[in-house]
Amino acid sequence: MSHEPGKTHRFLPQLALGALGLLALAGARSSGTPAASGLLPSDAVAPTAQERSLAPRVAGILEQNHYRHIAIDEKLSPQVLERFLTALDPQHSYFIASDIAGFDRWRLKFGDMIHTGEVDPAYLMFYVFQQRNRERMNYALKLLDTEPDWTSDESFDFDREHAPWPVSQSEIDELWRLRVKNDAISLMLTGKNWPDTADTLRKRYQRVLTRLDKISPEDVFESIMNAYASAYDPHSNYFSPRSSEEYRIQMSLSYEGIGASLQLTDDFVTVTNVLPGGPAAADGTLKANDRITAVAQGNDGAMTDVIGWRLDDVVQLIRGKVGTVVRLQILPAGATPGAAERTLRLTRNKVTLEGQAAKKEVRTLQRNGRSYKIGIITVPSFYNDMEDGGATNADNRSTTHDVRRLLQQLANSGGVDGLVLDLRGDGGGYLPEAIGLTHLFINHGPAVQLKDTTGQLEVLDEPDPGQAYTGPLAVLIDRTSASASEIFAGAIQDYHRGLIVGQTSFGKGTVQSVIPLDRWSSKPTEGQLTVTIGKFYRVTGESTQLRGVSPELVLPSPISTEDVGESALVHALPWDRIASAPFRALAPEGSLVQTLGTEESERATRNADYQWLLASLASLDASRSEKTLSLNLKKRQQERKLQDQARLAQENVRRSADGLAPVKSVEDITMSDEPDVILAQAADIMADTVAAKGNNGQEMTQQASAVPP
Repeated sequence: MSHEPGKTHRFLPQLALGALGLLALAGARSSGTPAASGLLPSDAVAPTAQERSLAPRVAGILEQNHYRHIAIDEKLSPQVLERFLTALDPQHSYFIASDIAGFDRWRLKFGDMIHTGEVDPAYLMFYVFQQRNRERMNYALKLLDTEPDWTSDESFDFDREHAPWPVSQSEIDELWRLRVKNDAISLMLTGKNWPDTADTLRKRYQRVLTRLDKISPEDVFESIMNAYASAYDPHSNYFSPRSSEEYRIQMSLSYEGIGASLQLTDDFVTVTNVLPGGPAAADGTLKANDRITAVAQGNDGAMTDVIGWRLDDVVQLIRGKVGTVVRLQILPAGATPGAAERTLRLTRNKVTLEGQAAKKEVRTLQRNGRSYKIGIITVPSFYNDMEDGGATNADNRSTTHDVRRLLQQLANSGGVDGLVLDLRGDGGGYLPEAIGLTHLFINHGPAVQLKDTTGQLEVLDEPDPGQAYTGPLAVLIDRTSASASEIFAGAIQDYHRGLIVGQTSFGKGTVQSVIPLDRWSSKPTEGQLTVTIGKFYRVTGESTQLRGVSPELVLPSPISTEDVGESALVHALPWDRIASAPFRALAPEGSLVQTLGTEESERATRNADYQWLLASLASLDASRSEKTLSLNLKKRQQERKLQDQARLAQENVRRSADGLAPVKSVEDITMSDEPDVILAQAADIMADTVAAKGNNGQEMTQQASAVPP
């Protein structure tokens, strides 16, 4: 078993499959083996004999290996049912209340079902879902025969996650009438007329109908097993054979594409994370929770609407030969349906270790008439090139070795007065690298504690630390800094070795093990399980789980802590604490932190880029707070116009202050031109720090000069 806290690159969703999304996982149809009970209709997808025998094995692995040590019984059964129904219909837009009431007879039976392999009731629920889905698509297609009344003052409540199930046919018909009208307005806001809009939606809905009969037992089985796994915690999940192969491809860092993990969520292909070393990471504009609504080939190929597509097909559109261009139409994370989309142009390439390597830069900032050199080292992930000799090779590519080299290079070029380590977007990686990196900045002492599923506790240290830098340090984190990043940031904070600035981190304090289910085959014929087997604790004894690492100095961020992070996930393991490990911390610098906070607040009021960021975030927060959309076309057009005008004005105020030429329209604004205000503020904080300390810049040079290259 591995004790690596690395990112989970899940190609398929654990459970967050929208109605169109689950249907989009179509493979070749297989009727399976009919249940002896005759519960399933003759035209229903049924579990195969292999899946019936596999279900009890999945149950055994979860019960015996998961950190929680709970049985799949009547107590857990209602949670499994809830997770399965959420997977099928997360927005309560397909099932009606009587369907849910009919499923209640199996509420306490899911424990027996997986242990015996007789999972037919879950397949029957899926069969009912198929029928409701077909009804909804046919109704939506019928609505397209008549152009809606765009002048009526109607509204659409698009967030139905906690809404009650519709109780009647008329209620769900009205819900879908409003939904289809909103789908249409979203397209017409892009400049389409009604015939073109109706044609696009007709193809979208018909695509779902076409694939309804292509769902395989494997697709349904994966969703059912994930309902069980996610009832334990959100990072435990089952991969079908097809998904296992995709997982292997992504982890190999050798496939050709854009370098992003995707899943289906509420009908949209959604970015789960951007992989370090890929084109998307290099471009920097694609973010977690962005939704891909259309894909185009080359610089001028027509956009193909992909809402409701099977995930496999979208991936095939995005992947391609190295050096070719793919364009993605993106609905930004947190934006409401119908909000302004942006187009992203990426050149396909291989995801490589070289691309995810740490890199450095130096910025010179003025304080009180003096220049200070601030080093910045960006660490996209905690990596180790095992094919290059791993930890036994002093020259191999790894986070620790590369950062040590960068520190030496900074020292050789005259040193720096302070250092910022940028861990934003770093979702983790190899545990030994988190420990090794910690000891480049801390002379001795443990870095983290690990408690496994047996209750055994291990205090993890570096036998030969070799501290490489002793000067002022700041660690920049955000909500997507997770796992190994949190181990490092937590240790730096606990030892009072440096300042933590930015946003509270993700809160993933658990470790997973990948368990193949294939007994005798080298090919993924039965899939695999990812099971949570341990938790990490800081040297103080506090867990990073759920709460993450909180910064001493908070910086603004576009990432919503309500939508992103462990606390936003269902059935996340709780925060707790254990006994502290023996360690010796430096003296805290509380008064300095207060001074730095005051200076940061003052800078926010006079820095044009900072003001631009705050205005942009205010607009984003306002958009996130909306749960209802007007279905009056003129009102929506006016709202879009006002939003564009506000964005254009904000951008040109910033450009004027920075001495740049103004832009004429929002179409001329590219994300690649936008400044990294948060990193600039982190560098400013470090300049304030060294100015307050009176650091002369020699401490790092003397320390680093003794480090072998």
